[in-house]
Amino acid sequence: MIARGLGFIGRDTIRSADRIAIKPNLTFPTFRKGVMTNPEAIEALVVYLKNYTDHIVICESDSGGYNRFSMDEVFAATGIATMAKRYGVHVVNLSNVASRPISFHYRLRHLSVPLPTLLLDETDLFITMPVPKVHCNTGISVSMKNQWGVIQQPDLRLKLHPYFDEVIYQVNKALPSTISIVDGKYGLTRSGPMRGDVVNLDWMVIGDNLFYVDYVVTKLMGCDYSRISHLRHAFRKEGIRSINDVVLSSDYTQFISRSFYLKREWTDYPGLLTFNSRFLAYLGYESALAKPLHWLLYRFREPFY
Repeated sequence: MIARGLGFIGRDTIRSADRIAIKPNLTFPTFRKGVMTNPEAIEALVVYLKNYTDHIVICESDSGGYNRFSMDEVFAATGIATMAKRYGVHVVNLSNVASRPISFHYRLRHLSVPLPTLLLDETDLFITMPVPKVHCNTGISVSMKNQWGVIQQPDLRLKLHPYFDEVIYQVNKALPSTISIVDGKYGLTRSGPMRGDVVNLDWMVIGDNLFYVDYVVTKLMGCDYSRISHLRHAFRKEGIRSINDVVLSSDYTQFISRSFYLKREWTDYPGLLTFNSRFLAYLGYESALAKPLHWLLYRFREPFY
């Protein structure tokens, strides 16, 4: 499937010197269907790429937000580290590598976001491998959202949440030539990104423009992109109004699912409020009240991790 998809978009010719970075979605300490990229899909991509180049890196940063956990442990627990060793490819925890900042203005603020030099300066082709899932804070999480994980420090991501729409757009624009391979074996509905109900899909979307890929995937999920703030923001900046100009390998309408919906629990709203307010984000994650507030929240909701 990967070979056919890359051939269809004209990216099946990879030079032996090409340096490729694969960014899966690994947002939980152990593999969960619909929550994380299936290790089998990552291995299939590695097997395909090894036909052309040995310069392959699988990368992700520490995750967990306020309850940080090591990505090195995730690589081990999911079998990705063992698989990578078997094929002679590198596994890199982006939280531990050098960075340089990208800078931009948004809402009268100057923002500076450090990103790994491994991706900015030492990668020729960046392949993002998200899964289609709903998200309590952003509505959905697909190709664009997956690059939130290249911001190396979880505590910085928490501080940047109120500026998410522009930050995630600028992060994606700063990365090298990008392909999106959406691992649609499983999806997640009801209450993403870590908990919810698994949806069996058995499709894969491969595209050479991650903005249009997300447009198509929202349709496959039965969602309206105009209700997803970061997609609406990016599509406006990219001048994207429809998918009429997208060349598709098949009729996507036969794969549309009506299973996806978002139903927040009341315990999700503190996170949603801090996501959209810099002041509340400070109170909830940085101030002296952060620990007692989380202690109180965990009286009613189990921690995600």
